[in-house]
Amino acid sequence: MGVNDFSIQVATVNGSGSQSANAVLLRALFQMGIPVSGKNLFPSNIAGLPTWYTIRASAEGFVARKKEVDLLVAMNAESAREDVAGLRPGAVVVYDEPLGLGALRDDVSALGVPFDALVRAVTGDARLSKLLRNMAYVGVVAQLLGIDLAEVERAIEKQFAGKKKAVELNVAAARAGHAHAAGRRFAAGALRVERMDANRGKIVIDGNTAAALGAIFGGVAVVAWYPITPSSSLTEALIHYARKLRLGPDGKATFAVVQAEDELAAAGMVVGAGWAGARAMTATSGPGVSLMSEFAGLAYFAEIPAVIWDVQRVGPSTGMPTRTAQGDLLSTAYLSHGDTRHLLLIPGSVEECFTMAGEALDLAERFQTPVFVLSDLDLGMNVWTSDPFPYPERPPDRGKVLSREQLEKLGSFARYADVDGDGIGWRTLPGTDHPAAAYFTRGTGHDEQARYSERPDDWERNLRRIARKIDGARAAMPQPEAAGSGARVGILSAGTSRWAVEESRVQLRREKGLETDHLRVRAFPFADAVREFVAAHDRVYVVDQNRDGQLGQLLRLELPVELLPRLRPVAHVTGLPLDARSLTDEIAGREDPS
Repeated sequence: MGVNDFSIQVATVNGSGSQSANAVLLRALFQMGIPVSGKNLFPSNIAGLPTWYTIRASAEGFVARKKEVDLLVAMNAESAREDVAGLRPGAVVVYDEPLGLGALRDDVSALGVPFDALVRAVTGDARLSKLLRNMAYVGVVAQLLGIDLAEVERAIEKQFAGKKKAVELNVAAARAGHAHAAGRRFAAGALRVERMDANRGKIVIDGNTAAALGAIFGGVAVVAWYPITPSSSLTEALIHYARKLRLGPDGKATFAVVQAEDELAAAGMVVGAGWAGARAMTATSGPGVSLMSEFAGLAYFAEIPAVIWDVQRVGPSTGMPTRTAQGDLLSTAYLSHGDTRHLLLIPGSVEECFTMAGEALDLAERFQTPVFVLSDLDLGMNVWTSDPFPYPERPPDRGKVLSREQLEKLGSFARYADVDGDGIGWRTLPGTDHPAAAYFTRGTGHDEQARYSERPDDWERNLRRIARKIDGARAAMPQPEAAGSGARVGILSAGTSRWAVEESRVQLRREKGLETDHLRVRAFPFADAVREFVAAHDRVYVVDQNRDGQLGQLLRLELPVELLPRLRPVAHVTGLPLDARSLTDEIAGREDPS
């Protein structure tokens, strides 16, 4: 804690208009060149319940949620006393003066602010006053931390671009809060900011928007969806950008987005579009994936390309729609009945949301199978800083598609024959102008010629060929990323767990002298490097954001039995983004029980 190293938590009421103020506060820090991240913890109702927004500044670039709160902005009477009670000793609380929080604790610094009086000097409109209270606390925090007021005003102009009156009122409110807190800046050594240059050339974006852009640049043509938190903003962003980027010379759309009546119908539309030769996808969350089970099995067995984005949330059932988790790993890997095993991509950053969106479309067509991209709410709906995304240089990989000219030379083809030894059959697209192009697509038993068959040898040969195809995808999928070398203790994670793991490794080294290696899995079925990593370490802590250690369970299904005793589950399922301190304490305690 100190210079450019702190966590701010803003506690408000859902629907009170605080989102814009929090975005301004984060952007002002970003514009000062300070590594910063923001996480929104909001209820699943429309309005009225408590909501919290955390902003973390870290000179070292750590972006995981910080367990401790250093500065609390308490604006919600319902949660205020509990929020203050949870602060660490020495923390700071800025509160709405009528809440009377100043005497609750003598081991925190408290500043009561008459926000209503401040904004009355800005506007007499009661409705606007309610909103401007939020920008007033931005001004107070800016004064206390030393955030350049000019950067706050620049962030306001960006937030309300094109709305001159809104800019003027919000700037006035921020200035009022800034002036009120003058003289209350903390002494040297306490919380404060100083300019850095860590954000040059970087962007601020959420994972769902990054995924939408990646799908557009990856050539998606058909999107079928049904709204569900936390995936809805992915398709909404895709619609927004496709209208700008995917119009033909005649001004007509070169894409189709269809809102279906439910997730089951959306999956059926995607499978149908994939069969017809379009690059097709949908976006959903755990409950939607459950409904898509039958179509996932059809696409797997009939070997039809499809991409399904699962922005994971807490389950089972409706669960907590606005909390994050990684609880769909096991169910999605084997979604549907019978012998199915799907390709999974697991992004761990907004950049990977962008790149894996295109990779998923390529893999689906190359291996003629559904591909699931398992993001989560933390990655999808929160904003992250990132380098600009790389422009795709390679053309789309359409896989084994026979053209009219190729059919003319061949004379015929067998849709499900393994002519190349990789388990992948050649396919044709509907409308191919050749009499040999047609075949019967079916979800029932079939032979190599796509003819109906219940012969045991046809059934077994077909299932084993598909399994060989899925196994063969390992080398073509995003490979794991390794950090560290030579430690006896390893940590294995997937997705957004990476950020807590990266910081925890530093804490373990500094505080306990414990060196660790880290392997981040980015796809399933697992690459050979995963087995090699486990074999190279005495103990491997497998980090999961679910109750049952689902990543660990997948490893136990895939690894040689002699390696299984090396695995140590570390499972967290609070609904909150994983923090480094919790990992550090658990791993350190298990390495040194004394």
